[in-house]
This record gives sequence, structure tokens and C-alpha cells, in this order.
Amino acid sequence: MALILGVDPGSRITGYGLINAAGSRLEYVDCGCIRTEAGPLPQRLQQIFDGLTTIIERYSPQQAAIEEVFMGRNAASALKLGQARGSAIIACLRHQLPLEEYSARKVKQAIVGRGAAEKHQVQHMVKALLGINQNLQEDAADALAIAICHANTQASLVRMAGARRFSKRRLKI
Repeated sequence: MALILGVDPGSRITGYGLINAAGSRLEYVDCGCIRTEAGPLPQRLQQIFDGLTTIIERYSPQQAAIEEVFMGRNAASALKLGQARGSAIIACLRHQLPLEEYSARKVKQAIVGRGAAEKHQVQHMVKALLGINQNLQEDAADALAIAICHANTQASLVRMAGARRFSKRRLKI
């Protein structure tokens, strides 16, 4: 069973989610948000780093997954998001956590079955997949979705590696 940390980075709110994964069995552990105080960006980046460091040290996850940066309409927002991501990535790497990155579209596809799914659909499916009854904060639900996407990707890779037979038609070299 692997304990996976999912991270949804943001310069104001960074979501985190922890799940245990054993094959296709998923178990909710914890989730929440690191809310940065108003102030200069460097101090907010330090708060993200410190918050994730505390979570990593408390739970000792074996793997981590983070959402890739996407370019929206506002370049300044994308740059801040990239810096928040960097802070989160360094917190994971400082603790030697293997880290994978997933696009928002891939996460939505893995959770809802549609890459253009809306936030409330992702929240609903995360709650259903993990058997959670209480309401989830949006960023925490996104972080859990990232962790679930990673768990499913890893399980698929393990199944593919264990395949004994291959179709010769599929092996076009």
C-alpha cells in the first residue's frame, strides 16, 4: 500500500490530499488547504514550502503528484502559479519523494472520464471514489483528484508491466 500526496498549487491557496492506494483500492487519509497570508510573494512561497514540509513530515508519504502549470489569459497569474508550484516541488524533493506531474485535463479525464469536466463534477467523483460524506474544499478536492490520477496511472503501469502476452499487430516498430 502506497501513501500518495496530491498537491494543487496556488499562490493564495494550495490544496493537499493524501490517499492510500493498493492496486485499484483507494482509501482517504486526509486533505486540506494551505492558505497564505496577504503579503509579498516570497513570504507566501515560504508559507507553501513550510506548510507542505509539515504535512510531509507528519504523514511520510511514499509518492507525490502535482498539477502542471497551465497558461490562462493572465501571464502574471501563470508566473505566480509557476512559482507556487516550484515551492511545492522543492518541499517534496527535499524529502526525496518521487514526484509526477499531471495536466488538469488528464486529472479530469481520470476522475470524471471527460477532460473538460467542471469543478463540481470532479468534487462529486472524488467524494464517491473515496467514500467521503462531508463537503470538501475545492482545492483539497482537486489535490485528492491528482493523487487518485497518480494512483490509477501507477496501477495501470504495473498491470502493463505484468502482461504476459502481446498482440503482434500492436508491436509495429
